Amino acid sequence: MRCQPDRENHVYIWTKNKQTCLLCDEPADTPQPLCSACEGELPWLGGHCALCALPLPASGLVCGDCQKRPPAFARVEAAWRYDFPLDSLITRFKHQAQWPMGRLLAGLLSHHLQHAFAEDLPRPDLLLPVPLGRRRLRSRGFNQAEMLADWLGAELEIPRQSRWLLRPGEGAHQQELDAAARRRNLRNAFALAEGAAVAGRHLALVDDVLTTGATAEALARLLLKAGAARVDIYCLARTPKPGD
Repeated sequence: MRCQPDRENHVYIWTKNKQTCLLCDEPADTPQPLCSACEGELPWLGGHCALCALPLPASGLVCGDCQKRPPAFARVEAAWRYDFPLDSLITRFKHQAQWPMGRLLAGLLSHHLQHAFAEDLPRPDLLLPVPLGRRRLRSRGFNQAEMLADWLGAELEIPRQSRWLLRPGEGAHQQELDAAARRRNLRNAFALAEGAAVAGRHLALVDDVLTTGATAEALARLLLKAGAARVDIYCLARTPKPGD
């Protein structure tokens, strides 16, 4: 039985209902269920690393980690820092199954990506959601990355492929581990499905939050080894370094 919810039947029809802000419950004065005041208070990313999107004092810089160990992926695109109140929106979407929160954030991220495409970001051939292991999928009931990829793909008119990336191995929760342990935990965690036609394609991985980048790195290496031409990462938020 498939756990992933049916996105053909949304919780409500956005264009036919009077919107209220999902943060303050006041009437929304934007096309999204978010008022302009709350939208302005979201922790927009600002200055960041040109490769991994780590928050930095200015844009156009490359962080020390990426200079020492260049990542396998070409570029991370994130709209926000992982900070209040965005963290609560993501938590309500991811852990409390409040899907309108995810739909809202996917819509805002699609606007960010459209702007990036208009600047210099190449459009990918396909969107690939980061997979969940079977045990975690059964526990949560849905893959938040797959839902985000579906919404983004529809907004951006980019095909999605949710069957090519597999997670046969399930270790500890990544949130419980430090950076080195996260990398060890992901060894041999991912695989490509039989018939996954990634060779020569520009692919974009979709996830909710990028923390250490260990998951993105492992998947990018897997795809590049299979012949992908380029791998980018699209996520809602990027966490700063501890203490920043």
